[in-house]
Amino acid sequence: MSPGGLRFAYRMTPWVKRLIIANAAFWLLTWTRLIPLELAVEYLGFTASQAYKEPWTIVTYMFVHGGFFHVFINMLMLFFFGPPLEERWGGKEFLKYYAICGVAGALFNIGAMAFGLGTGTIPIVGASGAVYGVMLAYALNWPNSLVWIYAIFPIKVKYLVMILGAMTFFSAFGGATDGIAHFAHLGGLVVGYVYLKKGWQLGVHLEAWKKRLRKRKLKVVQGGRGDRSRRAPADEEARILEAVDKLLDKIAASGLESLTPEERRFLDEVSRRRQAQHEVRH
Repeated sequence: MSPGGLRFAYRMTPWVKRLIIANAAFWLLTWTRLIPLELAVEYLGFTASQAYKEPWTIVTYMFVHGGFFHVFINMLMLFFFGPPLEERWGGKEFLKYYAICGVAGALFNIGAMAFGLGTGTIPIVGASGAVYGVMLAYALNWPNSLVWIYAIFPIKVKYLVMILGAMTFFSAFGGATDGIAHFAHLGGLVVGYVYLKKGWQLGVHLEAWKKRLRKRKLKVVQGGRGDRSRRAPADEEARILEAVDKLLDKIAASGLESLTPEERRFLDEVSRRRQAQHEVRH
C-alpha cells in the first residue's frame, strides 16, 4: 500500500521506529519472563476502576501486549500507516497524536464503566487505540490507497477503516465477550477524528484574520500615499496576508494535518502577533 505509488513502501521514520522497538522490546521482556506478563498486566495495564490509584497506567498500558500476535499486528499496522503521517506532520506532532489516541482508548473504558457498559475491573493492554487512530489519520489523508488483505484482496483504506470502525462500534455496544478492548479501539477512532477535524475551526479563525488584515492594510495605504515609512508596514502585512491565504487554501483542501511544522509555526506566530496587537488596542 502507498498513497500514490511506492513512495512510502517499507520506509521507516524515527518515531515509528522508536515506538516499534519499545513495544517489541517490552514484549521480549515478558516473553522471556524477565518481567512476568502477569506482573506487567497488573502494574502497567489499565484498569478503569483503579485508574485514580494508578494514573500512570493510562500511558503504560500501550506498551504491554498479551502475546506475539497482539504486538505483531499492532506494530505491523504502525509500520505501514505511521511513516507517511510522520513525514507529513513531523515527529513531534505524530507522537502527540499517537499519545492522544492511546490515552483516549483508556478514557473510553472509564466512560463505558460509568454508563454500565463494562465492568471496569478487567485490565486492558496494547497499543490498539493509538494504532486505530493512526489508521484513521492515514485514511483521511490518503483515502483511496489500496490495502491488500492477505496479499490477495485489494480494498481502499477508507473502506477498510469504515468496516473496522463499524465492527468496533457494534462490538463495543453489543456487549461482545471476545476479550478484545473494543472501547479502546473506539476511543482512538473517535478522538482521532475529532482532533483532526478541529482544523476546520482554524480555517474560520484564519478567515477572520484575513478580514482584519485587509482592513488594516487599506487604512495604512489610504492614509499614507507618498509616504514610504507608512507604506512599508502595509507591504509587510500584505505579504503576511498572501501567506495566510495560501495556507488557508491548503487547510481547506487537505486539512490542518497537511501543514508542515514550519507552516504551523508561522501560523502560531501570526496568531500570537495578532493577539498581542488586540490586547494593546484594548
